[in-house]
Amino acid sequence: MENNNSTSSRTDRKVIERNRRNHMKSLYFTLNSLLPHHSSKESVSLPDQLDEAANYIKKLQMKLERMRERKESLLGSSDHDQNVRMCGLRSPVIKVHEIGSVLEVVLITGLDSQMMFNEGVRVLHEEGAEIVNANFSVVDDTVFHSIHSMVGDSAPGHVAARISERLNKFVQDSNAF
Repeated sequence: MENNNSTSSRTDRKVIERNRRNHMKSLYFTLNSLLPHHSSKESVSLPDQLDEAANYIKKLQMKLERMRERKESLLGSSDHDQNVRMCGLRSPVIKVHEIGSVLEVVLITGLDSQMMFNEGVRVLHEEGAEIVNANFSVVDDTVFHSIHSMVGDSAPGHVAARISERLNKFVQDSNAF
């Protein structure tokens, strides 16, 4: 019976080893399939395939780093600017357009500047403008608000100037903190 057990355990070890080798062969094949292939028809040894894979991964890492550096240079961003942009902490941009009695306020803010939109609505209301439409769009970490309103017939140009002045003052005061 011991002879039977030793034969059985030897057979089990052989099966386990064969399965391990087949699994490794499958993994090597998968790795090799991910590499750019050269047109040579000669077979490449396993150690050479692994060297080729390691070199290819290193080239990809260097290429990725160069692309990151190029992206940063194109964006013109320092680490501080990038951290500020990632947190959504940038100065809002305010543009007030007047066309007759129609007033459009465009606010470009970071994701954290909901109060800027609220302040824009409040200032328009206090200055007697009737808000007709308000909408926003989010692109990456930037929010574009557009508020359309109607101003009364009494000196609409002055209303636009006052609204622009008040909103810009609000931005300056909030950036002081």
